[in-house]
Amino acid sequence: MHILISNSSKEPIYNQITEQIKGLVLSGELKAGDVLPSMRQLAKDLHISVITTKRAYEELEKERFIFSVVGKGSFVSEQNNEMILEQKRKAIEEQLLAAIQNSKEIGLELAELQELLTLLYKEDT
Repeated sequence: MHILISNSSKEPIYNQITEQIKGLVLSGELKAGDVLPSMRQLAKDLHISVITTKRAYEELEKERFIFSVVGKGSFVSEQNNEMILEQKRKAIEEQLLAAIQNSKEIGLELAELQELLTLLYKEDT
């Protein structure tokens, strides 16, 4: 499992970890039953506090991406396909909202934004 932490990001470190692990689960790179590094090991690997990794794992448990077994470790949970689709839709909505806000800030009209989206969408296929 490869996680990159940006110290210059405005995003809290625990959230960076949480989002990257969720992304690995949603992409299928991490599968149900896969073991995650221990909180201590992840903290050591990333050169951060164990408290930070603990918070990230707690968030992932709360959102049911992982589960922990005392004395055994933390594991990727079985994912509901409907939940995965909903999480992906939510991520797309958040990205589109950011794009809309940026477009409004520079005076880009809706038609121009739609044209750009259509162009980029078709270019990717």
